[in-house]
Amino acid sequence: MDTDAFLAEVREANETALSRLGSSKSLYAYTDGELEAAAVASVAADVSHTAATALEAYAAGASSDAAAEAFTAFGELAAEHAGTAKGVSDDVPALESHDAVAALSAYGDGSGASDVERLGAVVGYALVAKKLAEQSTGFFTGEADPRTASTFRSYGSDVEARRGEVLDALAVVVDGDADREAALEAATAVVQGAYEEYTERLEAMGVNPKPVC
Repeated sequence: MDTDAFLAEVREANETALSRLGSSKSLYAYTDGELEAAAVASVAADVSHTAATALEAYAAGASSDAAAEAFTAFGELAAEHAGTAKGVSDDVPALESHDAVAALSAYGDGSGASDVERLGAVVGYALVAKKLAEQSTGFFTGEADPRTASTFRSYGSDVEARRGEVLDALAVVVDGDADREAALEAATAVVQGAYEEYTERLEAMGVNPKPVC
């Protein structure tokens, strides 16, 4: 499987969602309008924590060594990110699940999901996490906190590296067009789940989610 072409297809299929998740409204939506350091860090911590929990389950249920290794490595990174983000401020609350990436749980234990679907879902998560890392970097840069901005900038680089490993594993386990389509559907489900949460939160605050600012 051509992993570059697959990633490009995921991006193209979710162009609008990814564009809006990469806008300045995304943190406003996910913090419920509380654009303060602790709230932004809490979103990052909870999103990473949710991913780490899902990835641990994925690794435990993996059928192939390639998938298990990719899930384990990305899960460890997500757990590390969750802990670092929580340490940004004493006011960051205890870690909990975040609905922005709840779609990851749909491919967990009892779902009957395959390694192909789970790897696809993680590709979708990586794209969402990269957008949130970019927005968090911008927020802390604006807050004149270059150290924390640098931390979140490194999140984006870390996620891209692990995404590459997930795509490599996907190339190993995909067997034909049906598998490729299943991976694409799973990736899209995670991106669209994050976008739906973004939309619902903005609408609940009386904000139009469509214009990108």
